[in-house]
Amino acid sequence: MLTHQEIWNGIDALASKNGLSPSGLAKRAGLDATTFNVSKRRSRGGRMRWPSTESIAKILDATGASMEDFVVLVTNRPARGNGAAQGVPVIGFAQAGQRGFFDDAGFPAGEGWEKADLPALADPDAYALKVSGDSMLPLYRNGDTVIVSPAAGVKTGDRVVVKTQSGEVMAKQLARRTPDAVELHSFNADFSNLTIPANQIVWMARIIWASQ
Repeated sequence: MLTHQEIWNGIDALASKNGLSPSGLAKRAGLDATTFNVSKRRSRGGRMRWPSTESIAKILDATGASMEDFVVLVTNRPARGNGAAQGVPVIGFAQAGQRGFFDDAGFPAGEGWEKADLPALADPDAYALKVSGDSMLPLYRNGDTVIVSPAAGVKTGDRVVVKTQSGEVMAKQLARRTPDAVELHSFNADFSNLTIPANQIVWMARIIWASQ
C-alpha cells in the first residue's frame, strides 16, 4: 500500500539521485518550478495531495528512470524478484462489470484476465483496469491503466473503484460514507456525483496507482 508521503519521498529521492532539487527536477521535466514545492503537497485544509501521474511520467522521462526504478525509490527497498516486474491481471472497465471476474470480496477471480508486467507491488492481489473513453478526465485518460488494491484500507478522499448490485463498475472519489449511504464524486465535471445506498455496494477498493 503506497502512501502520499512515500510518493513524495520518491520524487525527492529521484531529484537527489540526479543532483537536483525538487524544483530543478520539475524544470528539467518541463513542469512549473513550483510543482513539487512543499506548499503544493497539502491542500489548504491540511490534507495530503497526490502528485499527478502526468508529472511523474514527465520526470521519469526527463531522468531516464523506469517505473521500476521509481518504485524502488518510493518503497526504499529493492524490488521483488531481481528487479523483475510483477505480472498483474488486467481487464477493461467494461469487462469488470460482467460476472465471473471478481469474487464477492472484490478480488480478481476466474478466467479471461490478461497479464501485464507492472512494477512489483506490496499487494499480491492487486489488479489493473484499462480506462476507455473520457468519463474520468482529466485525472485518467483513455488508455491509462488504473492499479487497484482490494486489500488496502479505504478512507474518505481516496480514489476508489466501486461495484454496485446492478453490476456497474466505476472509478470515483470517496467523498463520504455512512452506515446508510456512500457519496461518490466524479473526476469529470460533466458527470454527476452519486449517492448510493450502502446496501447497493457490492465492494469498494482503493486505487493505488495509475500508469499512462
